[in-house]
Amino acid sequence: MLKPIYIASYHQSKFGKLMGMTVPEIVRNSVEGVCKMIGVEASILDVGSIGAACNFSLNRQGLLSGLMASVPGMEGKPIEAVENACATGGQAILSVIQKLQMGLGEVGVAVGYEKMRDAEGKMDGKLIGEVLGYFSHPDEREGKVFIFPHIFAEVMHCYMKVHQVSEEALAQIAVDEYGNARHNPFAQMQKVQITLDQAMKIEGINRYVVEGLPLKTYDCSQITDGYAAMILATEDGLKKLGVPRSSCVEIAGYAQATDPLKKVGRDVLKPAGAFAAMGKAYAMARITPSDVNVAEIHDCFTVMGAIGTEVIGKAAYGRGAQYWVEGKARVDGECGINTSGGLIAKGHPVGATGVAMVGWAAQQLLGKVPPELQVKNAKAAATFNIGGPICASVCTVLKPAA
Repeated sequence: MLKPIYIASYHQSKFGKLMGMTVPEIVRNSVEGVCKMIGVEASILDVGSIGAACNFSLNRQGLLSGLMASVPGMEGKPIEAVENACATGGQAILSVIQKLQMGLGEVGVAVGYEKMRDAEGKMDGKLIGEVLGYFSHPDEREGKVFIFPHIFAEVMHCYMKVHQVSEEALAQIAVDEYGNARHNPFAQMQKVQITLDQAMKIEGINRYVVEGLPLKTYDCSQITDGYAAMILATEDGLKKLGVPRSSCVEIAGYAQATDPLKKVGRDVLKPAGAFAAMGKAYAMARITPSDVNVAEIHDCFTVMGAIGTEVIGKAAYGRGAQYWVEGKARVDGECGINTSGGLIAKGHPVGATGVAMVGWAAQQLLGKVPPELQVKNAKAAATFNIGGPICASVCTVLKPAA
């Protein structure tokens, strides 16, 4: 019998640039920050999980569990480091849930972060492109300078061709998300606004990323520093923390599935693992997509905003982009999707993304997001976090604690 799991606390940095903050400082700030939100010390936590995707290649740091154990009060506890590309944050949450279900404790902390820029806030685009490319199959890297934008440019081209969707329809996703980010104080692109004309016009920074393919700059997520942390607890854990269940959100459904890393040879427009994981999460939560009116999906590129809308069951196969064009994904629409600004405008600190998606969705259900972004009568939420070329999928369904 699985125990109900609740989100007792959530904390994140502003996404964008962490400047001179070191990795040990990031880890400590994450753990102590999320504890401070509910007035507890780290010593009350029983277990932990931490993830970052580029910690070896960009930060020259391994054994992140040891850094978490260096936070006062965390020493000597069951902690593990996880990595699942851009689904690392979601995997960290599942890691903690599994520890709690195994009886290793009643309270745990999940942390995700990424430090992709230097102490001056500058980035090495070519290096980052190479490093992120490590999360693709070796056979699909040859001839690609920026591997992931190239891979998803191919996915975008395929989506448009198979479903007869225009570039303009996909650009609408980015426009809506930039509009949402304007009201999110944690968003990287909070001070940037774009119109549909700007998103479509090839000038200035907006250009086609790969010659002959439709992906443009505004279709892409950001290079981002940031961290996010979450305290998860069982019923007994909430009592230990002194947190009333009425102030919490339940992770009522959760699942993970992994498709083959190689894109060729499988239907990336209908990724089997993603749909399977989402279906299992809904079944565990005992609700259907029609019950959901809040969602955070992994829009690393606009085409994934469309596919993700289909994965969570809010749009039929091939109709994800149209859902946005019709305004159904807006804050006041049928289901507020990526009201945070999504990866495209909120930012995409790879290891933190999955934690932040669940955190924002929970805040929506608690009525704690800025009023301009608050979905009215938020009743249930779905999240869909992916890693690689639609390879690893972590899905959750959230409900207010009964």
